[in-house]
Amino acid sequence: MSTKQLLLTAEEVAVLNEQFVGKTPQEILQLAFEKFDNISFACSFGAEDVALVDMIVKIKPDAKIFYLDTDVLFEETYQVRDEILNKYNANLIKYSPLLSLEEQADQHGDNLWATDANACCNIRKVEPLQRALSTLDAWITGIRRDQAPTRANAGVIEVDTKFNLIKFNPIALWTWEDVWAYIRANDVPYNKLHDQNYPSIGCIHCTRQVAPGEDPRAGRWAGNDKTECGLHK
Repeated sequence: MSTKQLLLTAEEVAVLNEQFVGKTPQEILQLAFEKFDNISFACSFGAEDVALVDMIVKIKPDAKIFYLDTDVLFEETYQVRDEILNKYNANLIKYSPLLSLEEQADQHGDNLWATDANACCNIRKVEPLQRALSTLDAWITGIRRDQAPTRANAGVIEVDTKFNLIKFNPIALWTWEDVWAYIRANDVPYNKLHDQNYPSIGCIHCTRQVAPGEDPRAGRWAGNDKTECGLHK
């Protein structure tokens, strides 16, 4: 874990969070880019994140945007990545796991996602994220409070104690309806799996459709008590 010095104290972050909790996502992003030169947006190409890409490039066209390519993403995810790149000429940076799927199978057995989902996420998501964040002073995410109980207390600006960074969550207070209203109003490319009852989209093997009335994240690691991949505390 990084031992670098935070550029804002916890007290300063708490004050900023109090000041900006009622501001627009664009105002929060503006603050993020004013405060930090060495900052990047972590994009999964889900609905929240494509909306944020649209906001970000309108504020700072050359902003760094990184994504984690686990090698087992849906084809539709790669399609929307390409659409985002073509529409916005976004500065996309790819981080991949250190192990190929074949090497992972050799070392840990076939279908690790089924036998030990946490280990698979650590290899294919968490370690690449650690590499990405190790170069930064702050990062931006598409977390929303109503996505999951684990995110219910997310601040719009907070100290990420897991990765020792400042973390901006510009749409933390937005609803799912807010996200889609923005996508439609701004003609933002989005993952077409959202039209097929996939509100939360991860890797192929660990994502399923959500039935009417189910929790939006019920399709992630179904049949497992796992609710987060480890990217967020």
